[in-house]
Order: sequence, then structure tokens, then C-alpha cells
Amino acid sequence: MMPPTTKIQKEDILNAAYDIVRIEGMKGINARAIARKLNCSIQPIFYQFTNMDELKHELLYKIMRTFQRYITENSDQSLPYKEVGKGYIRFAKEEPQLFRIIFMHETNLSSQDYIFRDESYVEAMKFAKMSTKLDSDKVEAFHFKMWIFIHGIASMIVTKTFDFTDEQISEILTDEFQALILLEKEKEKNE
Repeated sequence: MMPPTTKIQKEDILNAAYDIVRIEGMKGINARAIARKLNCSIQPIFYQFTNMDELKHELLYKIMRTFQRYITENSDQSLPYKEVGKGYIRFAKEEPQLFRIIFMHETNLSSQDYIFRDESYVEAMKFAKMSTKLDSDKVEAFHFKMWIFIHGIASMIVTKTFDFTDEQISEILTDEFQALILLEKEKEKNE
């Protein structure tokens, strides 16, 4: 006799948790809320996951994959480094709860670890190097300054401090990029 087929799969549970977190943030995640969303008891959740910490860990990984898609989705455009910044801001605008989970909570990471901790960093650095034509050591400093600027815009959008149009975002990203390039050229002249 074959064992009964599990009706609720791990991916179903993660998708339900993801749907909840997109609206309510991580505070909305608990076994009962997920079970309610799936119209089942909490038993399938703990059959698929050892505990809620394991589920939240896998959920965070799913959220990070979503963020990375936003960062790389338009990298085939003529200005791929600018598209990375626009993707970052678009993620904040379209997925504010997910942005909060990744970027707006306490962390023990240094600023360097914080910005350079995900896989999208490698892609962004490749585009930054192509766009700026700076040496490797200088491109990291350039990217760090650009990231602070982009993160500020994204945070203002998430907190509803300011609502930028897509045109404004594009324009100010270009202006900041050009200002930082001019600053680098000025530094090189003075070295």
C-alpha cells in the first residue's frame, strides 16, 4: 500500500506565506494565518517545515530572489547600471513590505557587508565597471556612494516621504551618476 499523497506541498506553504508577507510584512506570518490562507489545519505546515524559523528562513530566500529579479530584469538595456538602480527603486515602490523586510530592520552587518551581501552585487559591480570605466578599487567606492543615494530614494518611497515619478527617478539617477563621475575625475586630476 502506498503512503497517502500530501495535498499541501512545501511550495504551496511558501507561496501562501509570501502572499501574506507582501501585504502584512513579517509580523503577519504565523502558522494559523498560513493555514487559513491554505484552508487547512496547521499540521501540513509542520509536516513540511521543522518549525516557523525554518519556514521564515526559506521565505526570506524567496523574497531575496524576487529582489534579485528586480535588479537584473532590465540589464539588457543600453544603460544596465542605471537599470540596476531603477530596479532597486521599483522593488521598493511595488513591494514595500518586502523591501522593509530586507532593508529596513536592525542588522549587525557593517555598511560594506550590508551592501555587498547578496548575489546582485556581482552583477551591479560588473555594470558599474562597464559604465564608469573606473579601476576596481575606485568602482567599489563609486558603487557604495551610488547605492546610498538609491537606497535613500527607495526608503523615501517606502515610508511615503516622497513619491517620485519614473521620469524624476531616471533624471536624478543620471544627475547623481554624472556628478559622481565628475568628482572622480576631479580627484584624479588632484592626485
